[in-house]
Amino acid sequence: MSFTSIAFLVFLPVVWAAYWGLRRREWQNLLLVCASYVFYGWWDERFCILMLTSSLVDYWLGLALGPLSPDSDRQETGSAVSGRRRLLLGMSLACNLGLLGVFKYFGFFVDSFQASAAFLGWSPGGVTLEIILPVGISFYTFQTLSYTIDVYRGRLVPTRNLVDYLAFVSFFPQLVAGPIERASRLLPQFQQSRCWERDAIGAGLRQMLWGLFKKVVIADTLAGPVAAGFASPETTGGPRLMVVTVLFAYQIYCDFSGYSDIAIGTARLFGITLMRNFAYPYFSQSIVEFWQRWHISLSTWFRDYVYIVIGGNRGGRVQTWRNAILTFLVSGLWHGAAWRFVAWGGLHGVSLVALPRPTAKVQIDQPGGARLVPHLAVLLRMILVFSLVCAFWVFFRANSLADAWLILTVMATQLHDVQAFRELLLEYQAGGPLFEITHLLIVFVVVEWLGRHKAHPLEIPGWPQPVRWSIYAALGWFVVEYSGRGESSPFIYFQF
Repeated sequence: MSFTSIAFLVFLPVVWAAYWGLRRREWQNLLLVCASYVFYGWWDERFCILMLTSSLVDYWLGLALGPLSPDSDRQETGSAVSGRRRLLLGMSLACNLGLLGVFKYFGFFVDSFQASAAFLGWSPGGVTLEIILPVGISFYTFQTLSYTIDVYRGRLVPTRNLVDYLAFVSFFPQLVAGPIERASRLLPQFQQSRCWERDAIGAGLRQMLWGLFKKVVIADTLAGPVAAGFASPETTGGPRLMVVTVLFAYQIYCDFSGYSDIAIGTARLFGITLMRNFAYPYFSQSIVEFWQRWHISLSTWFRDYVYIVIGGNRGGRVQTWRNAILTFLVSGLWHGAAWRFVAWGGLHGVSLVALPRPTAKVQIDQPGGARLVPHLAVLLRMILVFSLVCAFWVFFRANSLADAWLILTVMATQLHDVQAFRELLLEYQAGGPLFEITHLLIVFVVVEWLGRHKAHPLEIPGWPQPVRWSIYAALGWFVVEYSGRGESSPFIYFQF
């Protein structure tokens, strides 16, 4: 069930009304579990069996790893952890990573093996297996993994309440595409009573509206031109490919951050607070800052459970660089079972260690500084980082690794194609789709820049009520108007 579907428009108010009609949190949690499985099973009921199996395995393993208090367990894990507990953690890793390996990477590994064998002159027999990729499997497996790992490390006492745990794993607003929550942050919210708060519900609705605007009005509008440009890069000129690449940068940003806004806003309707997942990443002044602002829940997950585990920055400079690059290579593979995703992650990892790091601590709530007009040096750094990120997005969006190299080559060699740039200008002046897209993006970037000190631009409680409601009505009208164009596309991160 998608956030932009008619089914969700009916589903949400029914579940919300029933939820607040229940007095006890135990019944509220049970309702959320049932609603979440209906939400997830809307795509395919078999997905629910897979998620339930994963959840029950990690619930049992969590109990087997405890119960210990965090303080006493921390001493144990710091000295000599029993082989039994290592085995239990290994079972959790094997179950979750095994599910990912089978459902997401089986075809990738088989194809890569066959290609390597053919390169060496060996022709093994073909192996094919049609496997449906369950929606959101990469997200909820990482969420349950963080639970067992934190219990193993002594940072979390395992819960004995199965319903609370199932609610933590399956909570429908963030089930399919995050944010990837930690059990230490989300699970306690299901273990305590929630109160009706009018302000929180209003804030949730505003953030949902902004997320819907980004997805329906901007991301879906950009989807068509982007798909057309990347479909046949060999016949598309370099200047147009540059434009299409920038459009994809904003398509994926508005698509994914729009989902996160809707998820966070929806959770607030139920008295649940989810972590912030995006913090205006395209205003970053370095690759390091970009990853502190982009998909924050995933980047911090890889930092805590991969980068630090393999050594982090505890070794010398070379070891630190190696660990960072390896972490980004794994992150790239997490995004998709293709070498182009691995290349995308590797490029970010190399850039992170090779390019200059920010000298000052990143201020998440105020990218680019407090000035209305940034200093020239700040502006140039933001443009440079954005350009580099766009170049890397080519590997993420291209249909193959070969297409990605072709696109970058065409853009580099046709950079001075004056005639192609003139054609784009004429197309813009003609008032076609490019005209509309350009003005949409200009307005969007200006709004984000002016509201970058807030979680989202609709946090305007001090504005006069008529102005606020006029803005809400205008955004709602845009969402309805663009929804009627029939250009809706699935959320991009559903495929991961």
